[in-house]
Amino acid sequence: MLKDRMNRRCFLKSAFAATVLGPAVLSIQRQAMAVNVSNRPNIVLIYADDVGYGDLNCYGADGVPTPNVNRLAREGLRFTNAYASAATCTPSRYSLLTGQYAWRKKGTGVLPGNAALIIDTNCRTLPAMLKQAGYTTGVVGKWHLGLGNDPALLDWNADIKPGPLEIGFDYAYLMPATGDRVPCVFVENHRVANLDPNDPIAVSYQKPFPDQPIGQSHRDQLKMDWSHGHNQSIVNGIGRIGYMSGGSAAVWKDEDMADRFVEKAVGFIEDKKDKPFFLYFATHDIHVPRVPHPRFVGKTNMGPRGDAIVQFDWCVGQILDTLDRLGLTDNTLVVLTSDNGPVVDDGYKDEAVERLGSHKPGGPLRGGKYSAFDAGTREPFIVRWPKQIQPGVSEALVSQVDFIASVAALTGQTLKTEDAPDSLNQLDALLGKDSVGRSHVIQQGSGTMAVVKGKWKYIVPSNGPKKYVQTNTETGCDTEPQLYDLRQDPGEKNNLAKVYPDIVKELGTLLQDIKQAGRTRL
Repeated sequence: MLKDRMNRRCFLKSAFAATVLGPAVLSIQRQAMAVNVSNRPNIVLIYADDVGYGDLNCYGADGVPTPNVNRLAREGLRFTNAYASAATCTPSRYSLLTGQYAWRKKGTGVLPGNAALIIDTNCRTLPAMLKQAGYTTGVVGKWHLGLGNDPALLDWNADIKPGPLEIGFDYAYLMPATGDRVPCVFVENHRVANLDPNDPIAVSYQKPFPDQPIGQSHRDQLKMDWSHGHNQSIVNGIGRIGYMSGGSAAVWKDEDMADRFVEKAVGFIEDKKDKPFFLYFATHDIHVPRVPHPRFVGKTNMGPRGDAIVQFDWCVGQILDTLDRLGLTDNTLVVLTSDNGPVVDDGYKDEAVERLGSHKPGGPLRGGKYSAFDAGTREPFIVRWPKQIQPGVSEALVSQVDFIASVAALTGQTLKTEDAPDSLNQLDALLGKDSVGRSHVIQQGSGTMAVVKGKWKYIVPSNGPKKYVQTNTETGCDTEPQLYDLRQDPGEKNNLAKVYPDIVKELGTLLQDIKQAGRTRL
């Protein structure tokens, strides 16, 4: 336990490393020496959106077919204790790419569509580190980390920067934020794709443009009605968050979004196949608005959400088939995970609630997107690298924030003290050589925080609402401390805080010390 109250320097150098982090903190330099950097694998990171722990066949779902994800799990290592760092998208994505917990930096909550870039361009990010290692780097899909320096000065009709290219990506094809937020256009590198200069784009998050129909007053024009929010500009017959005018030739068609992202991702792999590449493929399928392509409609009995899961699985299959076709499979590390837990009604009347049936998006876990309970951040996580990773199932405790330090070790890179402060080298766990993984994981809900260590999970007391009524999500917030034994009680139903006050104190101190230290990796 962390009971000794030493001075800050002594604490950082000895107690924090030895007691809090223990064997999880390994020297990046020492680990890198063991890697044959001449045989660096290609890396494909498939980052799903709002896919829950129980949404995929290989994690227990039986109402929606996911044969391609099943193939990946069958040929790779499937983790059962893997976590995103937050229960919402922007902070998880920030942590993934920077190796820093998003709660350490203000302004890293869920962003509007016209937000400024929240990643410091001087930060050594995952793509920047891989670029220095000789990789060609690309991002395709959902971004939601902001663009430009100032929303008031951002001009969607000119060069849009800084953005992905300024933090280490060589190529970018993305949606600026999410499908339910304007602007509803794709940005390729620094420019809006297919923009007609005679039809300029204007974006506002304050007031509608004159004579523009909006979802709140023109519901008769909607092909998908809204249940809460999502009632401002109507684009492709769907109400969005925010207001947009112009850019007609550039506006996306929701039904074609998956096809477009797959086309660009496959093109990137084909173009860069002759040297090491890193592809961050951030899909959007299960996030609202759920409008799968017509060829996927009706593939499940669960309506658009279930059909969108099938569409996501197809996207995965296209990437795997491309690697096979180009002879790249054996030398490509593929990682599949999700940014946060599931949500059913997230603002549109798409029958997701009515047609859910026996399907449990969070599996045996409690909560969901926005929640400090485990379904908010415990994610599907599959790693495949043929001939290097033995297929199977791992119970090792891993976090997405560790990706940068682990990949640094894999590719022979050295992280400086100021780089990726919360990222720990968990390469052995990812390769299936370590069945334990991290000593602890920190979870960021929308109203409180939690820490998992061993079998125990502690949720910090909070005055936040216990439930988000609109999404029917239990937040995990409570004015009393919460302590759960995740091995015996994965559904977090039996609060043991009063039974084990010493454990509550230990984990509370652990969390507080990590906050005060300003970093996890020393």
